Amino acid sequence: MTEYQLIEECRGGNFENFSKLIHVSAPFAFSVAFRMVGDEDNAKDIVQETMVAIWQKIGKIRSAEAYRTWVYRIVLNKCYDQLRRTKNNPEFSADEKTWNHLSEIVSGSNSTPLDNEDSARILSMLTNRLSPNQKAVFILSEIEAMSHDEIAEITGMSKTIIKANLYHARKNISGMVEKYLK
Repeated sequence: MTEYQLIEECRGGNFENFSKLIHVSAPFAFSVAFRMVGDEDNAKDIVQETMVAIWQKIGKIRSAEAYRTWVYRIVLNKCYDQLRRTKNNPEFSADEKTWNHLSEIVSGSNSTPLDNEDSARILSMLTNRLSPNQKAVFILSEIEAMSHDEIAEITGMSKTIIKANLYHARKNISGMVEKYLK
């Protein structure tokens, strides 16, 4: 059964294959949540909350084609909520190991793959000073390789605002990397 068929069945009220739909949806939802919040446990919680929201509201989705965009929107909103809750926490501080991993990546000499924790640490370090909108646009564009049209549909931002957020995110990140490498 295709993803489209699973979505259509669930939209129609047949939830027998909902677990299969979750199996298809959870990986991309986790990918974005993990990159946004930088913590595996919080990302898992966000994915679980997202799946509950899908269960409750899938009948209201316009079409199966809109499903993926709808899921990304739910995930991002839950990430924004999480980021607001943790806003008052102390700022992330990169340790020497993180900077060394980053240097290896930048120089192209990284011979060992990074695990989730290392990837999250590096991404969190690079995006910690970005606004939530800049972070979302950067992750969706640069990490998830989405087009500006897709990002606009997910976030509700205009393409001009997406381009501005992406420009500022790239500028801030490259400034941090340049500052460290000097």
